[in-house]
Amino acid sequence: MELNAKIPPGPLKDKWNFYKDHAKLVNPANRKKMEVIVVGTGLAGSAAAASLGEMGYMVKSFCFQDSARRAHSVAAQGGVNAAKNYKNDGDSVYRMFYDTIKGGDFRSREANVYRLAECSAQLIDQAVAQGVPFGREYGGYLNNRSFGGVQVSRTFYARGQTGQQLLLGAYQALMRQVSAKTVTLYTRHEMLDLVLVDGKARGIIVRNLDTGEIERHSAHTVILATGGFGKIYYLSTLAMGCNASAIWRAHKKGAFMACPSWTQVHPTSLPQSGDYQSKLTLMSESLRNDGRIWVPLNREEKRNPNDIPENERDYYLERRYPAFGNLAPRDISSRAAKERIDAGFGVGPQRNAVYLDFSKAIKEQGKEKIREKYGNLFDMYRKITATDAYAEPMMISPAAHFSMGGLWVDYELMTTIPGLFALGEANFADHGANRLGANSLLQACVDGYFVAPYTVSNYLSGEIHSEKLETDTQEFVDAEVQVRAHLGRLLAIGGTKTADHYHKILGKLLYDHCGLSRSKKGLLYAIEEIKKLREDFYEHLKVPGTEDEMNGELEKAGRISDYLEVAELMCQDALTREESCGAHFREEYQTAEGEALRNDEQFCFVSAWQWQGENKEEQLVPEPLYFEQVELTVRSYK
Repeated sequence: MELNAKIPPGPLKDKWNFYKDHAKLVNPANRKKMEVIVVGTGLAGSAAAASLGEMGYMVKSFCFQDSARRAHSVAAQGGVNAAKNYKNDGDSVYRMFYDTIKGGDFRSREANVYRLAECSAQLIDQAVAQGVPFGREYGGYLNNRSFGGVQVSRTFYARGQTGQQLLLGAYQALMRQVSAKTVTLYTRHEMLDLVLVDGKARGIIVRNLDTGEIERHSAHTVILATGGFGKIYYLSTLAMGCNASAIWRAHKKGAFMACPSWTQVHPTSLPQSGDYQSKLTLMSESLRNDGRIWVPLNREEKRNPNDIPENERDYYLERRYPAFGNLAPRDISSRAAKERIDAGFGVGPQRNAVYLDFSKAIKEQGKEKIREKYGNLFDMYRKITATDAYAEPMMISPAAHFSMGGLWVDYELMTTIPGLFALGEANFADHGANRLGANSLLQACVDGYFVAPYTVSNYLSGEIHSEKLETDTQEFVDAEVQVRAHLGRLLAIGGTKTADHYHKILGKLLYDHCGLSRSKKGLLYAIEEIKKLREDFYEHLKVPGTEDEMNGELEKAGRISDYLEVAELMCQDALTREESCGAHFREEYQTAEGEALRNDEQFCFVSAWQWQGENKEEQLVPEPLYFEQVELTVRSYK
């Protein structure tokens, strides 16, 4: 199968307008006859559901949380990017496009990335109209700051709660449509399978997590906006419930997965404090605007950080990347931290952290100014660690965070299954091999508010003669039988080990061999170990209770069963890409200085994977990347 990205013709800056001008529309009278399923109520899902509901479509919105407001977008802290050039520091749509392409190590599509930058300015206007309380300067103008990998200030923020505030805006828009009865909201419902009819996505099978009831829902199209799967590493910055099940089960129905091994490891998490932990806490990247990162020069250093003089500190990011310093991109900053920690210079009780020091910023700007910028983050740090970061450096450490990989989508954000769309972090589209900070909220909002309303309508214009689908057809019956069989299999094992037991082992295996650095030897080892772990899972798993009730262990077991398959594909993906790019760092492919060594001649493509069946190796279908506007160069932040 040859992949068609459906890039519109014409100059790069005109492609999106060309698409909008030529996209087919659905008559308002017909919209109310057409049903749309949206799975996920984060920024991408809520924005899409609210927008399509506002347009007059009949939307069913699903989430497994007890409220749409509890989607994981709420946890994004630092800000959202937009090429507004408010600081008059040389920013533009093209510069933002170039920064994003370069930040992703030239492994994303030009057309998608340019659209992301182009729509960014409109998003800020829309969010302000919704009442999102962005930070403002004394004169009332919107303020912004810098994030990693750029040299301009384009990140708009609401203290350290930008995701929460944007999500509240999207939630209000969603609930307005719920009130208008164009959106029906199904909370505590988890998607367990996708239903295809005549090769098109026409419905889903869901489980009511409160009652255990299995339900069938049909529609004219299905949108997945279910977020990323960084939680596969067990210890991550993600919420405990984040999972890959919706996109993975769609993958097993024919949707290709793209670059699943590209996982971002965030440099500013709080370090792990013990084996008992199941979750790590993210400290916003915005802190690197004013915080300086360092480790002691002496491996055996035991003094309090404030007692270590300047000439005995190694500000390793400033030393290695003087042009960007502490605002080097996340992939580079995380690898640099790991290198120092692995070399024995780590700090803290577990020697697994580096310092993030604000003493210079406080001296220059004053404590109140720093409190104004980051006060809630400092408060959060103090509550967790009992340390006052105004008086003593924070300790931070890299942690699994964002999925650049996901379902393969074309320019319309449609997967390889007609009628199935993937938005936000659930797709691979905009970030290449490394996402720049503050582009995740942007992508989720742009996909939901600005792209999907056009592309979904364009698809639905061809479905106006399709009648409402009943859910007693053979396709729905078969899908439900499969779902019940899988739940029954998990319950029937009757072993002695919990789902968390397997998740923890899998997470460590991935972090050690398919994390910040990878090698052929390590990846081959991991693939074999994952296969053994999967066999053990289906022999010794213990799931108490039944499927006809609220059963949190059954939910976890289902998600882990999917993770055990996703993990093998991640390692396979990393193994076949014999180069280093962005977050994908193969130890065999690095420069003498330890920097990533890309291979544009052989690997300038998106790796799309096609499911071949249980216990069969997936087929790689590459989508070549073409660069007409930018020259592929060695990424340098020095």
